[in-house]
Amino acid sequence: MHMEVLAPKISKCPDMEPSYSKSICCPNTRFLSIKKSSKGEQMKNICQRIGIPCRALKSDRRNSFSAGMKFQLDDVIEAQQFDRDTLNAIFEVARDMENIEKNSPGSQLLKGYLMATLFYEPSTRTRLSFESAMKRLGGEVLTTENAREFSSAAKGETLEDTIRTVEGYSDIIVMRHFESGAARRAAATASIPVINAGDGPGQHPTQALLDVYTIEREIGKLDGIKVGLVGDLANGRTVRSLAYLLAKYKDVKFYFVAPEVVKMKDDIKEYLTSKEVTWEESADLIEVASECDVVYQTRIQKERFGERVELYEEARGKYIVNQDVLKVMQSHAVVMHPLPRLDEITVDVDADSRAAYFRQAKNGLYIRMALLKLLLVGW
Repeated sequence: MHMEVLAPKISKCPDMEPSYSKSICCPNTRFLSIKKSSKGEQMKNICQRIGIPCRALKSDRRNSFSAGMKFQLDDVIEAQQFDRDTLNAIFEVARDMENIEKNSPGSQLLKGYLMATLFYEPSTRTRLSFESAMKRLGGEVLTTENAREFSSAAKGETLEDTIRTVEGYSDIIVMRHFESGAARRAAATASIPVINAGDGPGQHPTQALLDVYTIEREIGKLDGIKVGLVGDLANGRTVRSLAYLLAKYKDVKFYFVAPEVVKMKDDIKEYLTSKEVTWEESADLIEVASECDVVYQTRIQKERFGERVELYEEARGKYIVNQDVLKVMQSHAVVMHPLPRLDEITVDVDADSRAAYFRQAKNGLYIRMALLKLLLVGW
């Protein structure tokens, strides 16, 4: 039976750089397979054998983010992996990537690297933005658009076997899957970096990163903001990951506006409460919109309802961002949406300067360029 435990604090010997083993659980920690010893443990054992004293590695944020240093994470699996310092540093790299995209076409930063995209669910923005990000940095792409039907998964191959095969062809794997927790399984199997591009109703950490990046750019701050999460909060992996990330900032308040059948799940509410983050549920979108800096709208996800069509129809169309909502919003506030949209934001909202969702989508390119750069070549 393959078991995983949290890695202990890394030890460092003189003149040796720290090494990070697989992590997919907590901020700046790693899941460590008991079948393998981490490089940190190996160095500690070597030091003990030859009589050199080892010392605990002290946290030095400046050194951690210095050019040429290894990125703190081996994989990007869930929003809880990131702390504020790491987020700020990633956003700096994203700004650098924006400059590259606009001013330095033909970058060869990732020349010689190959990214495999494994998408078991449909995607437009996430898959194309990752592929664009890789190519804009000089890398190459192997892609499967519908791995659920047009890969060996259709023949019954396990996810683990697929990952073991694909890692032999590539340097990094970007995966979207229909099962919550699939990205965690893939990362535990792979010896190369894995990026979770959405795992069922679980999480979508790169979307949350681009969302927080967008909020900072649009509003100018992340502390002290009020955010209304609207729509399918039970099945929406984007809102779950966003809640986890924004909980790291001070004096953030959430409003949950959702039909009864897709209300925010208790695990997110309990997590926010444990972090002393204020939240409340409301059935009045107009009132919430008047209070918020960000109205984050989401579609009701029909694919999560299965045969419960009547419940989907009950939920769909209950909360719509339209001109009535815009009228009560503050002048600095923004409307965001992870897209695609159906009818939950009317088309006439697009012309309003507070409609940030297409700018939000473009920011996904810069965040994903940054993550690919960090995971493959470091800071």
